[in-house]
Amino acid sequence: MVNGPPVQEEPDVRVLVVDDQDLVREGIAALLGIQPGIDVVGSARDGAEAVEEAQRCRPDVVLMDIRMPGIDGVAATALLRRRLPQCRIVMLTTFNDDEYVGRALKAGAVGYLLKNLPAAELAQAVRLVHAGVAQFDQGVVAALAAGVPAPDVLTPRETEVLRLISAGATNKEIAARLYLSEGTVKNHISRVLSRLGLRDRTQAALYARENRLI
Repeated sequence: MVNGPPVQEEPDVRVLVVDDQDLVREGIAALLGIQPGIDVVGSARDGAEAVEEAQRCRPDVVLMDIRMPGIDGVAATALLRRRLPQCRIVMLTTFNDDEYVGRALKAGAVGYLLKNLPAAELAQAVRLVHAGVAQFDQGVVAALAAGVPAPDVLTPRETEVLRLISAGATNKEIAARLYLSEGTVKNHISRVLSRLGLRDRTQAALYARENRLI
């Protein structure tokens, strides 16, 4: 019998839970903590504490409430994106509000989910965010995509690049898949964002999903 090399298991996704309501925060942390592949490494009750705790425990993903006393979730997200740029932040809130969504995205959030999400689905969203795939509530997707130009403004190549962006592919992976240079991929992405009036890859992924390009 030939023994192969040991299989390397993926490390658990390190998660920080931020919410000003003790019962909600503790409940989310407890439910997530028993999900496979998730390690809840800390919690915080407001934006200031979130920034401090994140710098201490270095989470992969932060689940951030929006309305909190002092520094709110949006301001805390902006601070964390500057101080811990490798950390991915998902807003987890009860408010499905266009203004909040826009502010959260501008601050650097890569997801916007509602608190009525079942624990197993929330855990899967956390894993996907850690893997580079933006996660948004379906109602949020519809609101953000409203009024966005139709997909036929893109060339077939640009549409393919958009599909790969929405699947979480990096520029290097897109280049390999389409047999292009990374510089050419960057140019395609710039044109896609410009033609669709989008700010970043997260909005591009939302656009692709809403227009059923994936």
